[in-house]
Amino acid sequence: MVTFLAGGTGTPKLLEGAAGVFDPAETTVVGNTGDDVEIGGHLVCPDVDTALFHGGGVLDRETWWGLADDTTETHEELTRLADAAGLGGGPRYLPEEAQITGREIARWRRFSGVGEFMKIGDRDRAVHVTRTSLLDEGRTLTAVTRTLAEAFGLDIDLIPMSDDPVATIVHTEDGSMHFQEYWVANRGEPAVEDVEFRGGDAASATDAVRAALRDDVVIGPSNPVTSIGPMLALEGVREALAETTVVAVSPFVEDRVFSGPAAELMRGVGREPSTAGVADAYPFADAFVLDDDDGTDLDRPVVRTDTRIDGATDAERVARACREALEVAE
Repeated sequence: MVTFLAGGTGTPKLLEGAAGVFDPAETTVVGNTGDDVEIGGHLVCPDVDTALFHGGGVLDRETWWGLADDTTETHEELTRLADAAGLGGGPRYLPEEAQITGREIARWRRFSGVGEFMKIGDRDRAVHVTRTSLLDEGRTLTAVTRTLAEAFGLDIDLIPMSDDPVATIVHTEDGSMHFQEYWVANRGEPAVEDVEFRGGDAASATDAVRAALRDDVVIGPSNPVTSIGPMLALEGVREALAETTVVAVSPFVEDRVFSGPAAELMRGVGREPSTAGVADAYPFADAFVLDDDDGTDLDRPVVRTDTRIDGATDAERVARACREALEVAE
């Protein structure tokens, strides 16, 4: 049995080759929900959905977001209407009092659908409508995610990190904003001063997550701050990881990051943006998978390979290195 902690695109890219190394029937994927947003009344779970669409064989692999060959007519019409009515574009937060009322799971991350700032495809939107409607019927996010996973024919067990709201808030020189505003609307440009996992102190990992963390754990080359950090903010998760075997793949080659805002975010929270900084962020990790060109000297076992993932063959190579690292660590 093996559990992957998944956020952003790093771990989902690794999963593309994991089935050739780890039996999907014995694989659990825990998705980050700190990036989730409610837009126009619909809950969007970007990191969970990337794993959902990947497992269903329908992910847009050009963007690693949304469904392949999806149309965006609804999004385009929302944009046109906002412009025609003089309402301007997004992101438009709902009023402060609305952030803590309504759907509890969406707290601190509610946006108006006017001038929708995230491009959501038409078939993708159907997933969000279904998810939100099932939540409104009284189901938990875990139950809803498993229902959607069944509909998409997943072989793995995909679960969210929590059924409680946790919002990743990035504090920048331009003010505080939800991660999606920072990364999607502002292209990661404002200088990061800190990152807050709002609600993390009150949220808890589900029983399903706690059970999954008793198995071997692989943390793929995801952003340590905003992809994995929200999970670590949940009570008991760090302690559970300390009690099991954990292998992490560095998203850096020494101080060079493969993609995304990991370097800026790590620097913003006071960590060295490098493989050494990742190791400091994961004191519970028993072994690491590093790139062949990464000469970082760590105080834990290291397995080296070419860690760049540009397709399924690359992903399987890195997954095999993860399995080797688990064997070394045990």
